[in-house]
Amino acid sequence: MNKRENPVFMVVVAATFSLCITGLWLVNQLGNGGVKKATKPTSSLSSTGELTLLGDTYSGYSTFRSPGFDLALKAVGLNFHYRDEFDQAKRAKLLNTGDTDLIVTTLDQFLKQKPQGRIVGLIDRTVGADAVILNTKKYPQLKSLGDLAQLVKQTRSSGKQLKIAFAGDTASEFLALVLGSKFEAFKLSDFQASIVADASDAWKQLQDPNQNVAIAIVWEPYVTKARQQGYTVLLSSKDAPEAILDVIVASNRILDSQPEKISNLLEAYYRRIDANIRDASQLQAQIAEDGKLSANEAGAILQGIEFFTATQAKDWLTNGTLEKRISSTTAVLKQSGKLNSVPANPQNLSNAGLIAKAASNTQSLINAVRANNQDLAQKLDGKSILASNVTLDPNQIKTAIEIGNLEVKEQIKFKTDSEQLTQEGKETLNNVAKQIAEFNEQTVAVQIIGHTSKFGKADFNLDLSQQRAQTVTENLRSLGIKHQIASIGKGSSQPLPEIDPQDKRNQRTEIRLVRVQ
Repeated sequence: MNKRENPVFMVVVAATFSLCITGLWLVNQLGNGGVKKATKPTSSLSSTGELTLLGDTYSGYSTFRSPGFDLALKAVGLNFHYRDEFDQAKRAKLLNTGDTDLIVTTLDQFLKQKPQGRIVGLIDRTVGADAVILNTKKYPQLKSLGDLAQLVKQTRSSGKQLKIAFAGDTASEFLALVLGSKFEAFKLSDFQASIVADASDAWKQLQDPNQNVAIAIVWEPYVTKARQQGYTVLLSSKDAPEAILDVIVASNRILDSQPEKISNLLEAYYRRIDANIRDASQLQAQIAEDGKLSANEAGAILQGIEFFTATQAKDWLTNGTLEKRISSTTAVLKQSGKLNSVPANPQNLSNAGLIAKAASNTQSLINAVRANNQDLAQKLDGKSILASNVTLDPNQIKTAIEIGNLEVKEQIKFKTDSEQLTQEGKETLNNVAKQIAEFNEQTVAVQIIGHTSKFGKADFNLDLSQQRAQTVTENLRSLGIKHQIASIGKGSSQPLPEIDPQDKRNQRTEIRLVRVQ
């Protein structure tokens, strides 16, 4: 008879084979300590009580490096590790790969580098600590951007090129981009860019008579030194006080897995800021020690930085102010070719929830001190106590030191032989108003200068240019501009170069910013 496979025998064989394999696996595991080997963690989140933050030596970040801040975090069970990483692209990459939990950076670099994280706190904005310096000592005629444009033209005609010096991937570079995007007489491409590692290097090049450096962008203490030594400070971050913003960015990974650690860090950080606002001398001492500076140098730096309190930061994160700054900064980067696309949803770039406890702590402090110290309460609430504007008469504004003409994308148009704006002209003025609003009304005033062609009677043209300048002034006032303004009519006295004086292209309106402080 034919041999048939016995099913019981096959089951027994299969079971025996399975037990043998299982036994061999157990022996192997017991030989390795009885447990599966753990994969080596690659993220700084592997230890629940650890936090790592990357930044650089900027004085505004000195609190993160201070022993007191480290102790404050230890008190809530966090071992904090701060490291410098000067390469902004690498700083963002290390956040993406999980090798750091947080970074501190400027808003423009956050938008440019696009790290995989969100803004959870605001550190400061510079209000004078960064500045554009003209080399008046080598080129005495340099007082404004118009003068600089003339010097560029003259130098180019002799086959040479002027230099601009600044530290790359820093607030200095962004201030150069702001200059190029806001003013018609300045183009970064007109200069040979000397991109250095630090403002001290840009300062050295500005002082070197053998260098063709006509303009440099530096930060404190070199801004103060430049003023003292007779250089012209053309524009500082005090004149554009919301241009340079420093932010705290947490990785998406830690925001999703351990948000309470970020909340604890923000509480500890803003408590230190509250203490520094109550006693600015300890912050000055901290900055001096951190940067190995004299007390005077630290004081100059401190005057140029305005630190956010928790309540102010929360307001910016929740009331749309940060989104506006993102929009404005994005526009500068895009116009300068540093950014290809605009963020579709700016509100998704931040997380306002984790600062709530810190803001509540600061608010409790404000409530406690308000009755006896109104000034301190205002400072803790992030409301600067500003000096009253010095009112100038129109002649003082007309003779004030020129900064430069704003870049107006579209011509301000009027009806023919009339001071009335066209609808297109009104729309252009809406954009002009937004541009002017970026500048500090306490340090910057505006000249509105009307021009006509030479066609027609001279008296009529002069009157028309004055009326049009006045119309622009009134419209800017209606749009909320509080800067001091002088309306100036030039008639046909200043035709455009190489243009027939009777050509209609001479009919134009200049928006010129001038310094009043």
